[in-house]
Amino acid sequence: MFCFQCQETAKNTGCTVKGMCGKPEETASLQDLLIFVLKGIAIYAERLKALGVPDRSNDLFVVQALFATITNANWDDARLTDLIQDALKRRDQLRSAFLSAYKQKNGRDFDESLPEAATWTGDASTFAEKAKQVGILATENEDVRSLRELLVIGLKGVAAYADHAAVLGYRKAEINDFIMQGLASTTKDLSVDEMVALVMKCGETAVTTMALLDEANTTTYGHPEISRVNIGVGKNPGILISGHDLKDMEELLKQTEGTGIDVYTHGEMLPANYYPAFKKYSHFVGNYGGSWWRQNEEFESFNGPVLLTTNCLVPLKKSNTYLDRLFTTGVVGYNGAVHIPDRPEGGSKDFSALIQKAKACPPPAEIETGAIVGGFAHNQVLTLADKVVAAVQSGAIKRFVVMAGCDGRHKSRSYYTEVAENLPKDTVILTAGCAKYRYNKLALGDIGGIPRVLDAGQCNDSYSLAVIALKLKEAFGLDDINDLPVSYDIAWYEQKAVAVLLALLFLGVKGIRLGPTLPGFLSPNVAGVLVEKFNIKPVRTVAEDIAAMMAGK
Repeated sequence: MFCFQCQETAKNTGCTVKGMCGKPEETASLQDLLIFVLKGIAIYAERLKALGVPDRSNDLFVVQALFATITNANWDDARLTDLIQDALKRRDQLRSAFLSAYKQKNGRDFDESLPEAATWTGDASTFAEKAKQVGILATENEDVRSLRELLVIGLKGVAAYADHAAVLGYRKAEINDFIMQGLASTTKDLSVDEMVALVMKCGETAVTTMALLDEANTTTYGHPEISRVNIGVGKNPGILISGHDLKDMEELLKQTEGTGIDVYTHGEMLPANYYPAFKKYSHFVGNYGGSWWRQNEEFESFNGPVLLTTNCLVPLKKSNTYLDRLFTTGVVGYNGAVHIPDRPEGGSKDFSALIQKAKACPPPAEIETGAIVGGFAHNQVLTLADKVVAAVQSGAIKRFVVMAGCDGRHKSRSYYTEVAENLPKDTVILTAGCAKYRYNKLALGDIGGIPRVLDAGQCNDSYSLAVIALKLKEAFGLDDINDLPVSYDIAWYEQKAVAVLLALLFLGVKGIRLGPTLPGFLSPNVAGVLVEKFNIKPVRTVAEDIAAMMAGK
């Protein structure tokens, strides 16, 4: 195997025996093969579009299949195998449609060469062997490999957000068109400039997708509000919901109402507590625990059933006893866990198995008490715009530091806690994503009633931070977003964070600090291009970075 898509990849170069995430070689190979076959689908989708007969029947499938390969999402080899077999059928149906359309338009059979992804045939018995031939290292040139994988990794993040929006009924053809274009492009011999342009187009598409998801979430559930979220526990049995999917949250709350069961969020589901539509449920108690990588201990102590709606799901340890309480849904899979099927057309998912399980479980064990404050998405912050601008103009706020992104296991991530603790008290932290758990429970105080940590929500709500920055640029009458008193100190872990990074680069943000390490999938030459064009820089020591940020560097 060879996998370098996450921040914790071995030696910051690539996992070759077993993933640092726990992913075994067999699973990694199946994911590589799935991506390979998706490229075949994309090739025919592109060709049909060029003939003027676009096919949209595979848009959602490709989005969900890409999503299934994100770090810590699907650990179930049987389900990955099913996805590959389905993808092969879909590709071959597209091939037939293309050959027919081509002959009808040109009066002759298609006889040009096609990339192998568009022609390979096989069955489950040959999957493992084929996967060894089509993985990341099949591209020998280091820089070409780097740019292709940067694009594919960004597409995975875009696909995740596109899937969330689609669940709520929001889709844009241009998003799916670029996903197909991007996948197909990795089978072509393109110039460096063409590949870089596609990477930047991925950033533009990430902005479009996050804006669509923001529209979907806020139209469906209302704009997030400033909220105090309980982090203690009640006396009733509970269900813990983790991941990112708000539709699953809605349906779970409806089905548990009046059952005597409390519902708690975990990890990236914390921002569900900020939405008005969910506050009407009295059995929605609050948030339990912290970041995804702590779940082995926190899922154990919760005592009740746990529902994973998306990544991040980490493998159970031998000492863990909650497998019979672990439920997955959507793209998530784990061998031995109960999987909740997709909702039928026009219907809801059936969470009765979770409810039945919860009734037989003791209440959660208390691991902390108190409350945390969040809900500072763009609509809420913009209502405070005059107050914020006045605080900046008076000197009460000297600088904003965007510390959005991912959390992770590495001890080096204590850097972000230390930065938050040591930033001058006239600075405000803007955050989104699970990186917030490094500092959102610290007593950092406020500036004239403005909390020093403004949590916009999930990783996809990094879009809110971009909207806020653009509005502040307008409020201050600036021509360049980089002239704002804003520094970017971003933590990354998985592929959605890469999509967010590309989105920021597309919006013209420069001088981003990225850590705890620069991505292993960036070759020295590609990293050099990003440094030269966008002034991306690795994090250094806490003292050095704080001094530089306060100086606007």
